[in-house]
Amino acid sequence: MHKTLDELAKIVNGTVIGDGGILISDVTRIEEGEAGKISFLANPRYEKYLKDTKASAVIVPRSISEAKTNLLQVDEPYLAFRTIILLFYPFPGVSGHSIHTTAYIEKSAQIERPVQIGAFAYVGNDVRISRQTVIGAHAFIGNDVHIGEHVFLHPGVTILNRCIIGNRVIIHAGTVIGSDGFGFAKDKEKYLKIPQVGNVVIDDDVEIGANSAIDRATIGSTYIARGCKLDNLVHIAHNVKVGENTAIAGQTGIAGSTIIGSGVALGGQAGAVDHIEIGDNSIIGAQSGVLKSVPKNSFYFGFPARDHKHVKKIEAYMKKLPDMYERIKQLEKKINHRKSRNSSTNS
Repeated sequence: MHKTLDELAKIVNGTVIGDGGILISDVTRIEEGEAGKISFLANPRYEKYLKDTKASAVIVPRSISEAKTNLLQVDEPYLAFRTIILLFYPFPGVSGHSIHTTAYIEKSAQIERPVQIGAFAYVGNDVRISRQTVIGAHAFIGNDVHIGEHVFLHPGVTILNRCIIGNRVIIHAGTVIGSDGFGFAKDKEKYLKIPQVGNVVIDDDVEIGANSAIDRATIGSTYIARGCKLDNLVHIAHNVKVGENTAIAGQTGIAGSTIIGSGVALGGQAGAVDHIEIGDNSIIGAQSGVLKSVPKNSFYFGFPARDHKHVKKIEAYMKKLPDMYERIKQLEKKINHRKSRNSSTNS
């Protein structure tokens, strides 16, 4: 497919600086760039590549108007790039009803046409799968699972018994939804398993990365609200509630019964202990350990996680510690010297 730069400008409500008739057939990175392709500039760190890029056009903020290549000025370059990349690489969908001959579907399962079910997938008893859904190869769908419309389960995804998946959910390869929560009661010197009889509910428009695990509730539901985005290798423990449009980066772990508000961002390798609350629109920095509840609209980082202003003060003082140590040593010498002089005088 080819689009002129003028045509792309109309689609994203942009302004062309340069040759609007040039044909664009693909997207490219600004660092390398290729003729016939369009790139974007959303991060100021990459502005240095603008002067030498080989891309035929670059999507830029309206504040930029000069470059050796053609420019497409927009209000939000990253959002415009998303719109354009989807023209060339639309999200995969269901082109027709297709169930692979090696897939095994229990007779009580209800499947709304059209769907696509890949090789060696298993669909359990009393499962309900809505239209326009893709079940990848080797996926496992347990008994009494409900899956909404336009869902895309990549190969090897496991959805265990009684879990509920909303509409337009994307779950990447190797992820497990509904594994048992980490619930054990200690009886003297041994641990006894607590049955995990709840489920997991994934609301609409959620995306979950590869090799993540969301545990079923002990009782009730572990809940991921509408619009949440979870990276690869994220662990959500039993009975956790995650609010709308929250983003959780890779290798993050949330312990049981913690409540995360809406619009929260958790950096990579962050962790939160059980039974706390992280308020709406808060930011938790990468590798932070959250040991107590966080108020809304906060920015916490470090271990233990604390308000970033407080942490910055501590870091500022730490930089001064070597000098302060030397000053203390000098003061101690002076004090000791005076003590010895006083002792000599008194004697």
